[in-house]
Amino acid sequence: MQKKTKLILVVLLPIQILVLQLLKYVPEFIETFYSTGIFPFISKTSRFIFGWIPFSVGDIFYFFIIVFLIRWVYKNIKRIKTDTKNFILDIFSTLSVVYLLFNLLWGLNYYRVSLHQSLTLDTEYNTEELIATTKRLIKKSNEMHRQLGFHDSIKIESPYDYKQLFEKTLNGYKNLSQKYPNLDYTPLSLKNSIWSLGLTYMGYSGYFNPFTGEAQVNSLINFHKFPVVICHEQAHQLGYAAENEANFIAALATINNEDEFIKYTGYIFALRYCINEIARRDLDTYRELLTTISPGILKSYKEMRDFWKSYENPFEVISKLFWDQFLKANNQSNGIKSYSYMVALIINYYENQPF
Repeated sequence: MQKKTKLILVVLLPIQILVLQLLKYVPEFIETFYSTGIFPFISKTSRFIFGWIPFSVGDIFYFFIIVFLIRWVYKNIKRIKTDTKNFILDIFSTLSVVYLLFNLLWGLNYYRVSLHQSLTLDTEYNTEELIATTKRLIKKSNEMHRQLGFHDSIKIESPYDYKQLFEKTLNGYKNLSQKYPNLDYTPLSLKNSIWSLGLTYMGYSGYFNPFTGEAQVNSLINFHKFPVVICHEQAHQLGYAAENEANFIAALATINNEDEFIKYTGYIFALRYCINEIARRDLDTYRELLTTISPGILKSYKEMRDFWKSYENPFEVISKLFWDQFLKANNQSNGIKSYSYMVALIINYYENQPF
């Protein structure tokens, strides 16, 4: 790359950052022209190109990027002193290109209209509404547990392998798309991540690769949350970048699935968010409601906690700190804590309709 081109790219980097800051104030523009305009074509095209490949191209892509970076740093480290100006030029011109591609291929979705606005939902609720919704979720979750043919004290295991679940989750999005056309999900591009062990140590259930459009899921997660993880990553593929919104769409996609097991996982996923919010507000009520939840459901929650606890390590803290800052830099002002916004969406969405 010529020096002049590198200089232009470096100058473009702060301009890109400034433009994105301005786009915060025009989410309707992003929603109309990008999220529901250009992006669906980008998403479908990338899923069509990479979806049929049986392994994660994104995993391999990141591996070679990391190898290349290590090699480049090793070969160029001396330039920090001997050729400082061009060394910095190389780094920031590359960052400018990556930043541009990230935002054009997916990142602009962070600046779209908030999901509660597009669904015309309130974001406020009181403790009484929270408790009422939680009681409804407890009743429905307990009923579903029994409908699946299990005793209250037995933890429900998935009757499907991951490939079957990849296919079966499509049904939930198909049903949702009848009401919300933007949630039409075809073609399929879901992969088990080759780096599942690494993802686990970092504390992640999966990730979306904006450069290949693939959704990678952590194959070590074989408990009840797996269908929700799949639907969460599919929501990212559909352009819902905010983690809280992807969680809510995942809850809807699983709850609206015709398969009883997948539906069940959606209910207990939503229940866990609501019951945890009660614990933060009213510990006595939390303890009281906990006794009304089927022991088998509580065992599923414990299984998930034990799984993540067994992989706790110092690197996870660093990884989560990085992700928190990444979210804040991409229009998610509360960072990781923004996940709790999902509770408001659940309460207000189901306020006047049955589960």
